[in-house]
Amino acid sequence: MLKILLVEDDEILSDSILEILSEVGEIVQVYDGEEALYEAERGIYDLVVLDLMLPLMTGEQVLSALRQKNIYTPVLILTAKDGLEDKVNGFKNGGDDYLTKPFHREELLLRVQALARRALGMNGNNELVVNELRLDLDNRHASYKGNELTLQGKEFDLLHYLMQNQGRIITKDQLFDRIWGFQSDTTLTVVEVYMSNLRKNLKPFGLDRWIRTLRNVGYLFEASEGE
Repeated sequence: MLKILLVEDDEILSDSILEILSEVGEIVQVYDGEEALYEAERGIYDLVVLDLMLPLMTGEQVLSALRQKNIYTPVLILTAKDGLEDKVNGFKNGGDDYLTKPFHREELLLRVQALARRALGMNGNNELVVNELRLDLDNRHASYKGNELTLQGKEFDLLHYLMQNQGRIITKDQLFDRIWGFQSDTTLTVVEVYMSNLRKNLKPFGLDRWIRTLRNVGYLFEASEGE
């Protein structure tokens, strides 16, 4: 399931968008630019839906700040600004798509799904594939070269997030916040426990080598060439 950051200062509209997007992902709502920047910098979101006219910081400032910090989370600009110059500036600032208000429910859903598939490397069957390691995101099945992998719920989520971020260093804090939620009652050590279990389930196929532990930093998922 996608994790989406929704940035909209109109709380009634934000709740309406939340209702629309809840069928495709977990939504976190924020209502001003400063909080939006703080959340987006945490690196745990698959997609940001961003209004431009926000208090404290504008959407343009948030987007520019993210790109300057080399944070390339896909951003769907959702705004009442419908002029050509506004759209051009939105893309120049680093936006990935642009949708003007008012909008149709179906169009918002389709744009979010299309942007997520493109950004996360999912194919038309809602699968994530790295070499021959395949995740069926609809049925939550994992397989490698046709052999099914036995993964528990959080193990699947952990592998999913690592595969989405192949080649990027992911910290324990990011994994914890993404999979368990920063308001979870459990502790950070749960990441190590599930990572150990995931490696055990990947080891019969030699896939445990694809997950590197970087001491005091986090983890790095890299598929070996030729495997």
